[in-house]
Amino acid sequence: MTKTVNHWIGGRTVEGTSGQFGPVTDPATGAVTTRVALASAAEVDAAVAAAKTAYATWGTSSLAQRTAVLFRYRALLDAHRDDIAALITAEHGKVHSDALGEVARGLEIVELACGITTQLKGELSTQVSNRVDVSSIRQSLGVVAGITPFNFPAMVPMWMFPLAIACGNTFVLKPSEKDPSAANLLAELATEAGLPEGVLNVVHGDKVAVDALLAHPDVAAVSFVGSTPIARYIHATASANGKRVQALGGAKNHMLVLPDADLDAAADAAVSAAYGSAGERCMAISAVVAVGAIGDELVAKIRERAEKITIGPGNDPASEMGPLITAAHRDKVASYVTGADAQGAEVVLDGTGHTVEGFEDGHWIGLSLLDKVSTDSDAYKDEIFGPVLCVLRVDTYEEGVALMNASPFGNGTAIFTRDGGAARRFQLEIQAGMVGVNVPIPVPVGYHSFGGWKDSLFGDHHIYGNDGVHFYTRGKVTTTRWPDPADAPAGVDLGFPRNH
Repeated sequence: MTKTVNHWIGGRTVEGTSGQFGPVTDPATGAVTTRVALASAAEVDAAVAAAKTAYATWGTSSLAQRTAVLFRYRALLDAHRDDIAALITAEHGKVHSDALGEVARGLEIVELACGITTQLKGELSTQVSNRVDVSSIRQSLGVVAGITPFNFPAMVPMWMFPLAIACGNTFVLKPSEKDPSAANLLAELATEAGLPEGVLNVVHGDKVAVDALLAHPDVAAVSFVGSTPIARYIHATASANGKRVQALGGAKNHMLVLPDADLDAAADAAVSAAYGSAGERCMAISAVVAVGAIGDELVAKIRERAEKITIGPGNDPASEMGPLITAAHRDKVASYVTGADAQGAEVVLDGTGHTVEGFEDGHWIGLSLLDKVSTDSDAYKDEIFGPVLCVLRVDTYEEGVALMNASPFGNGTAIFTRDGGAARRFQLEIQAGMVGVNVPIPVPVGYHSFGGWKDSLFGDHHIYGNDGVHFYTRGKVTTTRWPDPADAPAGVDLGFPRNH
């Protein structure tokens, strides 16, 4: 029988009451294995109400109490790495090693949250005027919400809620309905770690649930990761409703390869960054910009490596790349390859006809490599979100940077070179939020913040790191003047000499 994924509200499983369900498939087989309850606005109200009730006590809890829960939570997550990764593979399709890597990167933010005591320290200035002191503190917001994508069903939620609850907020998570099970396990383990009921809630759903969160008067802030059109909508709608918003959008990440680069290293990086996790990640390298005469050799090296990648079910240890999340997404990705030659590209590798023996109904697509791609082609302009790598040719460094800066996206970027001066110029001149120097996927470690520029980020705060702490708190400044005890009213003796 198909299992049902229900909501997690107030520290327990709550069955959906809307009567609406969404299918969850095993991408390797195409079979529907699970159905997920889709929340009504009333069910979202119930989750927010549980979070609001919990905030009355969690918001005033001690830092010691919060960090004790988070340390226990970190230990439980570590013990259940394989269980979480198995759920990711079963519903997303990525290979087990990729899924384990996702859990590890999420754990970094839990570890950051365990050290929240130092992040929330205030500031004090004494004697700014005669007997006047000024202090500043940061306080929690209340109920906050997170809306997360299908491509990292464990990591992206862990980019949000551990830091939010460490700061004293309570949280309502709306994960992707395409792979919902990991979120529920994360919440169950948090309860097992001693997180009070209602501090972390999970409601599953579609646009109905999203809109209910964006409009809810008791939700103070919304975090989002997803495509640029939806990020723009989330930001506009939540902001119009008076909420603080961080909305991370899509990307078209470029990798500039200079003529002096180690081409073997660059080719290795391009293959892993473009095709890892089947290209379904916002930090994937989807455009390689080859400078000068190295283009032919670089493309040949990329092709040689790409042809050796083993594609198969994510739970097969021999697989290096799994299927795409849905058949519809697979078909959309394939359309960029089948239409590439008509738009002037040279199709070096065409993965659109790929199948896996014994799993013919899975959402398979092979690796595709497009060379001599023009900047006005669909394959270049759109975020494909699949294993399709575009190679563009330019004559100079300046031409390459100008091409990259003309993109409406500004998420992540990389340069491959042996020249430190060129790398330094690139770091300063490129219009992107995250830069890698001989590092193809420059996702910052947990104590730095993640986020892009331009159409890759809507809102003023990046996610996790210092920006995350600032997003989930607000500042308060107190100016204080106390009379000197020697000036106490007549008849009140505090033991201070009256000699000034």
